[in-house]
Amino acid sequence: MGNPSSRLHCLIKRCPNFYRKPNFLLGLAKDEKPIFNTAFCDQMVSPFSQTKQFSVGANDTFIDPIPVVATTRSPLDSSPTIDAGSSIRKPISLWPGMYHSPVTNALWEARSSIFERYSDAPVDPTPQNDLITKTPSMSRTSVLYKFSSDYVLREQYRNPWNEIRMGKLLEDLDALAGTISFKHCSSNDGTTRPLILVTASVDKMLLKKPIRVDTDLKIEGAVTWIGRSSMEIQLEVMQSSPEASSTSESLALTANFTFVARDSKTGKSAPINQISPETETEKLLWEEAEERNKMRKVKRGERKKEIQGEEVNRLNELLAESRIFCDMPALADRDSILIKDTCLQNSLICQPQQRNIHGRIFGGFLMRRAFELAYATAYAFAGSAPCFVEVDHVDFLKPVDVGNFLRLKSCVLYTELENLSKPLINVEVVAHVMRPELRSSEVSNNFYFTFTVHQDSLKNGARVRNVVPGTEEEARRVIERMDAENSCS
Repeated sequence: MGNPSSRLHCLIKRCPNFYRKPNFLLGLAKDEKPIFNTAFCDQMVSPFSQTKQFSVGANDTFIDPIPVVATTRSPLDSSPTIDAGSSIRKPISLWPGMYHSPVTNALWEARSSIFERYSDAPVDPTPQNDLITKTPSMSRTSVLYKFSSDYVLREQYRNPWNEIRMGKLLEDLDALAGTISFKHCSSNDGTTRPLILVTASVDKMLLKKPIRVDTDLKIEGAVTWIGRSSMEIQLEVMQSSPEASSTSESLALTANFTFVARDSKTGKSAPINQISPETETEKLLWEEAEERNKMRKVKRGERKKEIQGEEVNRLNELLAESRIFCDMPALADRDSILIKDTCLQNSLICQPQQRNIHGRIFGGFLMRRAFELAYATAYAFAGSAPCFVEVDHVDFLKPVDVGNFLRLKSCVLYTELENLSKPLINVEVVAHVMRPELRSSEVSNNFYFTFTVHQDSLKNGARVRNVVPGTEEEARRVIERMDAENSCS
């Protein structure tokens, strides 16, 4: 019959794509019914990583980062193939969809220690009334990407230009923020109803330095601020380099996520555990988050002002060139282009594999899809591969459910050409949730990404074009975004 390992090697050589697929398919037994939020496995060991199990007791601390490993194996790897169905059983409530990146696999695994405590809880647990106070260190979690030594992991995060796939990283940040929120809100004895925790918003994220895909990367975060039913989680993306002599020089990106809590039965806002900052740094982070929260409330309370006086002049200036495009196209500025001519879009049906533990579409998945469409829009507009600069504040306005028809529309809203060596391309992506059977369409998210281009691509006289609004509605959107950008700078 020959050596079994030799036969396996031949199979891998013949069907490399099949054997490289992630082992996410977790079937149910023939007579087994799906169980939601009530049953949990006795053993939660991932076939993809050796994640250290931890609890969230009052005296626990979290130091060791969660290792992230590849979800596929290289055909050159001599390790035996892992059987994904061999006594590994994830309840649907804990291991919701089959759409996972290596880091989300590790994070779902980390959450298992929280959910396991609910297995002995009463059938109809009481609401969480007896709140406890936790420190930021109790929720602190870190994830390590060993890009320098794990070839297959590196391949999953590499884009065609040998750079990091920022969309996947944004997705991972949302997953990590969700895990941290679960750790903070969980009760110590598991006798209360688990809360529904959802992403409410994400503050502006500015890339401080390029992120390499061949160097180890670490993301770390903790709860920094608590309201009655909302919390802010701050995440840091760090990557060391020979030039970095301090921790601050290793910092590549900072992200602030706001999560809100809902009672799992009533759907109403639910109070959450309070926080007690210990160190001076934690106290400073709390004060900064408190100030950001106040500013959000002020902005929400402000009514949209009517465009008049000086604003009318700005509107007319923006529309002046578009009138030339419409009325005398032969005389239009050849270095300008109408917004409508930069548009791209795509559509998809939201599948069960993309759901979170609450049965709704994973917020990180939406961010990744929006980023990838924005990247393609900037690429088609600039004529060369763009470089990510920042993503502006994101509000999650409407939940997206399994089965919804999601349509993403993008355009280059405006460009900033003052610095010709580093022109900025501002891309808007609007996500619409459509229900054809109800003849309804609602906006779930507005995303705003900023890109630039490599200086090498600007040689030989190549330039990034000016973008012109063609309608008054487009001009108002441009003014609104410019004002929002200036208020944050």
